[in-house]
Amino acid sequence: MKYFILLIIRLYWIVIPSAKRRKCIFRKSCSNYVFEATQQDGFINAIKAFWFRYKNCRTGFQIFKNPITNDTQMILPSQIIIDREEIAERLIQ
Repeated sequence: MKYFILLIIRLYWIVIPSAKRRKCIFRKSCSNYVFEATQQDGFINAIKAFWFRYKNCRTGFQIFKNPITNDTQMILPSQIIIDREEIAERLIQ
């Protein structure tokens, strides 16, 4: 099953040019994130990684400046807060 997911992602990269893909709100694209999770951690963790990104890589996020640390952060639809290092550059500028 692990190799099936890796194959599907590779086909996605080949068939759909990067200019036609949806733009991810995360610095590491969703397909790259799931691909790496699959390679490193196997099928079950790949499914968990995919589900996390599916639930959070959509509208409903908010970028804000933390008033305590003055850092740029993002609150995801699932109410998880991520730091600037994980946010796509195009959203920060």
